[in-house]
Amino acid sequence: METLTIAVDARGVARITMTRPEVFNAFNELMISELSQAVQHAQADPAVRVLVLAGAGKAFSAGADIEWMRRAAAASQEANLADARRFAEMLQRLAACPKPTVARIQGLALGGGVGLACACDIALASREAKFAVSEARFGILPAVIGPYLVNAVGLRQARRLALTASRIGADEALQLGLLQQVVDTPDDLDLALDAWVSELLACGPGAQAEIKALMGQLEVGPVTPEVRELTAQTIARVRSGDEAREGFAAFVGKRPAAWIHGKN
Repeated sequence: METLTIAVDARGVARITMTRPEVFNAFNELMISELSQAVQHAQADPAVRVLVLAGAGKAFSAGADIEWMRRAAAASQEANLADARRFAEMLQRLAACPKPTVARIQGLALGGGVGLACACDIALASREAKFAVSEARFGILPAVIGPYLVNAVGLRQARRLALTASRIGADEALQLGLLQQVVDTPDDLDLALDAWVSELLACGPGAQAEIKALMGQLEVGPVTPEVRELTAQTIARVRSGDEAREGFAAFVGKRPAAWIHGKN
């Protein structure tokens, strides 16, 4: 790939790194296509347990490449719609991946870079990182990333971030729910990342896929009879499966479960 590198370690952690540091990993049509392909390939690879999304250089991602946006502004509405649909498909593929996803953030995360962070299950950043939903400064809006932003921080905070396009620090992003952890320096990110990965690898991969599928169907609000039936049907099906039997047997036998890397 031209805009990414992909490395899978012995634990089954696939690290997808955006490699356009000269433009702060801003993404264009090619990077969107390659990100979509990379997530699809990692999802299909049975050896992969966890996906990590990172950016090379000083920044995670400055969002949309300005040259890409200028080309889009000069294109027809039909071409713009096709372009936007490809971006929306990539974000949904990342968000709906049945394997856990972690964003590793340093430097800037702007516009679509915030969208990438929100589409991941877990996001951690160094304290110097800055975030902005910056689209309104260019006379556009965060439409495609909007649902992921709302899911991450709530409607009112998402509206505030989008309307003002103001930059916030990592500590405020943590408070809002955009991040799950802040570390002191970029050098601390990989140590923190390893701790999260260890927690994720200790859990059943089938259970994690079921968690993501179920929670993708739930909304904040009343627990209706339909929701209760969905949850009952899901746990009944999963509890009688092979992975659950192995998990219970491992607990009773005081041994690591079979899915834990390097354990039998």
